[in-house]
Amino acid sequence: MASTAPSLRWRVIDIVTAAVLGVACGLIFVVWNQVGNAALEGLKAITPGLDGLATGVWLLGGTLGGYVIRKPGAALFVELMAATVSMALGSQWAVETIYSGLAQGIGAELVFALVAYRRFNAAIVGVAGAVSFAFEWVLELFLYGHIEKGLLYNVIYLVCGAVSGVVLAGILAWALTNALAKTGALDRFASGRGARELV
Repeated sequence: MASTAPSLRWRVIDIVTAAVLGVACGLIFVVWNQVGNAALEGLKAITPGLDGLATGVWLLGGTLGGYVIRKPGAALFVELMAATVSMALGSQWAVETIYSGLAQGIGAELVFALVAYRRFNAAIVGVAGAVSFAFEWVLELFLYGHIEKGLLYNVIYLVCGAVSGVVLAGILAWALTNALAKTGALDRFASGRGARELV
């Protein structure tokens, strides 16, 4: 586990990096809008609610932004920017993409805030991915009428989405950050300086 106590004030490099991560994740979302949507439909055909397993990639902006930058607002900023890029490049969910970005970003942000932006490890970022999906799940209850699909569907969807959030948003963000840190690319960030301590 890495335990650091850096300044929580944003620097210019934090803003630039958050913007770059937001655009990069937005481009990943654009690709996943097609690939992931096909996976959603395929999994849904097997068992309704199983499609939650394909949702984790759309949560990556919040977990990656929060984990790399480690400043208040970073998770929300990166996820929201990624959603904006995705929408601008033709997301099939149009403006609803922004609603999802807000919900997902707030979910991840909450986890990092609960540890006061001081504790960072695979477990923390995994929980951030799961909570990010939980916020999206609540949004979809009303935005897409999932509340009408019944308890079984919603429980399966929540569990599968949370698992996807842990793996595809949390553990993936942790692994990407660790790999980048070892190259020296993140030396100006606590996530880079503490690379050897990450577990």
